[in-house]
Amino acid sequence: MRYGMIVLWMLFWSATSAVAQVSIGIGLPGVNIGINLLSYPQLVQVPNYPVYYAPQLGSNFFFYDGAYWVYERDNWYASSWYNGPWGLVAPEVVPLYVLRVPVRYYRDPPEYFRGWRRDAPPRWGNHWGNDWEQRRRGWDKWDRKKAPAPAPLPVYQRRYARDRYPQAEQQRELHSKNYRYRPRDAVVRKHYEEHAVQKAPVPSQRKQQRAPEEKSSRQQPRQGAGQREQQAPRAKGQDERPQGRESSQEPKRSQGKGQEKGDERGHERNK
Repeated sequence: MRYGMIVLWMLFWSATSAVAQVSIGIGLPGVNIGINLLSYPQLVQVPNYPVYYAPQLGSNFFFYDGAYWVYERDNWYASSWYNGPWGLVAPEVVPLYVLRVPVRYYRDPPEYFRGWRRDAPPRWGNHWGNDWEQRRRGWDKWDRKKAPAPAPLPVYQRRYARDRYPQAEQQRELHSKNYRYRPRDAVVRKHYEEHAVQKAPVPSQRKQQRAPEEKSSRQQPRQGAGQREQQAPRAKGQDERPQGRESSQEPKRSQGKGQEKGDERGHERNK
C-alpha cells in the first residue's frame, strides 16, 4: 500500500512539476483544511528564526514573510489572512525558513515526526523522498547570522473576528490598505503578484489621465479658430471679385460719357 501511494505521488508530481514552476498554487479558491479560528491568534517568534508560531493553537500554524503557513494532513497551505481562505502549496516551493522551523514548534506533529530531534527541522528529505531532496539540496544549511528580520505582523486583522471576518474580495482591499510590507521570498512575492488588488489610479495618475483629455478639449476651439481664419481669406476674396468687376466696368462708362460729349461738340461745329 505504501509503495502504491509513493508511485501515485511520483506520477502526480511528474505531471504537475512543470505547472508548479509557473504557478505555486497559493490562493486557490477556499480549501477547507479543518482550521476555524474565531479571532486573531497569539503569535510568538521562533527564537533566531524569521518565523512566528502560534503556541496556543492545536495546529502547525506559522507566519513568515507576510503570509500564514499551516502544515495539515501532510500538506502545506498558505494565506494572507489568519483564517484563510487557504491555498495548497507544493512541497518543492515551500519557503526554506518555514521548512527549517524545529520540530518542537509544531503543536500538532504528525506520527512520522516521532523520534526526530526536537531542536532540529523535520526530516523532509526522508519524508518526501530523493526527488524532493535533489530539488531542495542544501535547504537545511544556512548562516544563522545572516537570517533576515521577521516581517511585521498584520495586527490590523485583530479588528476582524467572528462575524466581521471579511470575504476574499474585501480581504484583498483591506490588506492592500493596511499592510505595506513587501515580501522578500520569491514564493510569497509570487502570491502577492497573482492576487494584487486592481486599485483605482492614484491622484497623480488621474491627473495624468485627465491632462490629455483637457489638452484635446483645449485644442478643439483653436482648431475651429484656425478653420475660420483659413476660411476668412476666401470670403474676402469673394468680396473683392465683384469689386474688381465693378471697377473694370467704370472706365467703360466714363469712356462712353466722353464720347457723347465729343459727339455733341462736333455736332455744334457742324451747325
